[in-house]
Amino acid sequence: MTRVLVLVPTAFELRLLRPRIENLVSDTQSVVANCGFGPIVAGINTARLLQLHQPRRVILAGIAGTFLERLAIGTAASFSQIGCYGIGAGSGSAFRTASELGWSQWSESDEINRSGIECRGDVITLETNEHHSSGAADDNRSLMLLTVCAASADETDASDKLKKFPDAAAEDMEAWSVAMACCLNDTPLTVIRGISNVAGVRDKTRWNIEGALTAVADVLLSQHDTFEGE
Repeated sequence: MTRVLVLVPTAFELRLLRPRIENLVSDTQSVVANCGFGPIVAGINTARLLQLHQPRRVILAGIAGTFLERLAIGTAASFSQIGCYGIGAGSGSAFRTASELGWSQWSESDEINRSGIECRGDVITLETNEHHSSGAADDNRSLMLLTVCAASADETDASDKLKKFPDAAAEDMEAWSVAMACCLNDTPLTVIRGISNVAGVRDKTRWNIEGALTAVADVLLSQHDTFEGE
């Protein structure tokens, strides 16, 4: 059985992150793999990788965009709540979430709780863990990450998301579906994201992807005991 399965969404994130953590992964009989970009492929591929590797724990690692600069670019944060934006009806200011429509995304029941992963409506809550931030002074154990079907295109787009999830600190495109796959497979999950940009800023010259992933690697390397103990 694999101790820890580290999932990274894209090839370019994996290319930058893998060299920094490869000794940790090999020393602890863990595995790092590409889960895919976006909520559809990431969820499907996570389910496949869980069956293939049978890990004791999953860590999702990659980049994210912060809302309103609530997190500093070039730092990394661990998130205990994950919201879902984009599954429902409408778009922009008219968007309504699945819960607002009175629908459940996964079953007739509106709640699942397995391996410390609680799924309720449009929000998934992860178990409290010891993966802290890198390069950020704030305690981020209660931070919310918002998984979106499309990243914010501009400030208005980001604002529309915050109207539905005002507590969201950052957005990504995989965590919610990865968390659902882990919950249904009864596997604990940790989500660590490096902050590469401000949500809605599409000018890549203002991003810091390498710094964000270096911060993610620092968090992972600081948790060697967690890898060994799983």
